[in-house]
Amino acid sequence: MSRYPDYLSPNVTPTKLTKTQKSRARREPSGVFSLFKAPQIQQFKEAFQLIDHDKDGWVSENDLKEIFSSLGITPSNQMLDDLLSARPGGGGRLTYSEDRGINFTMFLTMMSERLFEFDTERELLEAFESFDENDSGMVKVEEMRKWLSEVGERMDEHELRRD
Repeated sequence: MSRYPDYLSPNVTPTKLTKTQKSRARREPSGVFSLFKAPQIQQFKEAFQLIDHDKDGWVSENDLKEIFSSLGITPSNQMLDDLLSARPGGGGRLTYSEDRGINFTMFLTMMSERLFEFDTERELLEAFESFDENDSGMVKVEEMRKWLSEVGERMDEHELRRD
C-alpha cells in the first residue's frame, strides 16, 4: 500500500480514459500544487530541470548518475535504487529501466514531504532550550556568540556582529 494518495501515484495498470476524462485531467492540478505558491513551484521546477539532464521530463537513473558525477560523487547502485524507489508509487523495486523515473509531480510530492515533515517553530524552541541552561526562557547573547563561534560551522566576528 502506497503512503501517497491515489491521485499522486502513477497508475500501474492504465485504463482507457474517455475524451471528457482526459480533458478534465488536464484542467485539474494535482493536490500537491495547492501546497505551494507559484514562485515556490517555479523554483522547484528549475531544480527539477537541472537534475533532468536529458530534458525528457523524467529524472532517470542516468540523470541521477550525471548530477552526482557533476558533484564529484559516485553513487552506488543501492543509493540509486533507494532514491528511485522513494518516489510516490515506487514502494516496490522496479525492474524495467523505463519504469524507473520521477516526473515533476512526483518530485514536488517528495519535496513537500521533506518540507512539511517537521514543525519549524517546535524545532527552533527545542534548539534554543538546549542553550537555556537554567530554564529561564532566556538565552544570553554572549553565550550564543560563544557557541556560534566555537562549535560546528563556526561564524567569524563579522558574521556575529551583523545587525
